[in-house]
Amino acid sequence: MSRTGRTGLSRRGVLGLAGAVGAVGAVGAVGAVGAVTGTAAGAASAAAAAAPAGPRPGRAPAGRVRTGFERLAQDGYAVLAGQRVGVVTNPTGITPDARHLVDVLHADDRVDLVAVFGPEHGFRGTAQAGGSEGASRDPATGLPVYDTYDKSGRRLAEVFTAAGVDTVVFDVQDVGTRFYTYIWTLYDCMRAAALAGKAVVVLDRPNPSGGRRAAGPVLQRPFASFVGREPIALAHGMTVAELALLFNGEFLSGAPEGPVRLRTVAMSGWRRDAFFDATGLPWVPPSPNVPTPGTALAYAGTCLFEGTNLSEGRGTTTPFEVLGAEGVDRRWAEAANALDLPGVWFREAYFTPSFSKHAGRVCGGVRLIVHDREAFDPVRAGIGLLVTARRTWSGFAWRADHWIDRLTGSDRVRALVDAGAGVEEVAGDWAAGLARFAAVREEYLLYR
Repeated sequence: MSRTGRTGLSRRGVLGLAGAVGAVGAVGAVGAVGAVTGTAAGAASAAAAAAPAGPRPGRAPAGRVRTGFERLAQDGYAVLAGQRVGVVTNPTGITPDARHLVDVLHADDRVDLVAVFGPEHGFRGTAQAGGSEGASRDPATGLPVYDTYDKSGRRLAEVFTAAGVDTVVFDVQDVGTRFYTYIWTLYDCMRAAALAGKAVVVLDRPNPSGGRRAAGPVLQRPFASFVGREPIALAHGMTVAELALLFNGEFLSGAPEGPVRLRTVAMSGWRRDAFFDATGLPWVPPSPNVPTPGTALAYAGTCLFEGTNLSEGRGTTTPFEVLGAEGVDRRWAEAANALDLPGVWFREAYFTPSFSKHAGRVCGGVRLIVHDREAFDPVRAGIGLLVTARRTWSGFAWRADHWIDRLTGSDRVRALVDAGAGVEEVAGDWAAGLARFAAVREEYLLYR
């Protein structure tokens, strides 16, 4: 991985300084983090951070996490001053009292908001996986809404140019998994903004499963796609602002267009060991099949079943927490429990999906019950379920397009499971790559 664009002052030192004054992460054209100096600036930011963001103060619990958007508002939108602004967001881009940031920004004379950009599932979040809402006009604000889904490079750069923006703001709730596409929308927007000569501002939000560690295999470049553009771990354990810094420093610094002009606005009050229910923030489903933070926690492992002929629970009230197919019986749950994986039990379950795989048919399978979130490793659980499903159900099959290889980032997991490997052997195969990624990841962490 590239180390170009480093300055004499270490990245960690600069980020620590920037965080102290409330203006985290100004990244210039050479990928170096700009230092923020001056005690007056620090005092002003500290005073602003103590003030409520907009009307209706006091409705969120005391001691909660404050998002990047809140801190942007508390600083008077200073980083957007004099800029024509476009926002990449969806229903998750809300304030702690559940107002949408597009409505808030549009109503504020200090911000010149001229466009909205919708990712996969759309600005309003109505489209299912692999879809978007297309171009439209927001009825609440009258702003044009552009569709970014399935666009990258020059094509996306032309969208930003046509929208007439100077700065692209990104504020979307991620779930912490490499194959969840919002982080690659961020990556594509950063590359396109660099091509178009635009700046990018990333407003941070919590990783709902915490950020204590990275887990799972690291993508191998021949298997890159929209569910994984670059070599990061399957469960990256980072926030979107941290990922933006990593993308700019490790991947875009070596790209033909170079790194983008990037600023990140960090949260306050978030800790790496915090699950979403500890943040005090309202949960909005980031996509139709991630209804709860518990879904997000399981997703890093159970979404692997998208690469098989088993249902991953789409079309039920508990997607990614139930898995199965016609003909699966209690032997799968018994075999999965016999693995004695930490933090999770597997219960025999039956369900009838209303859409997607096996729609309208009774499926047998398993339901995950996570009883110790600290100990639970969703990636190992997902591998354990693949291993035991293949051993206990004669109908098990991979998708014909080998989608599992895109999800895992190589053909190694599929090959090892087919060869009869166990969970520890499969996990051992990715251990060296994960250790290398973890060392690089450490350089870009904003929180402890």
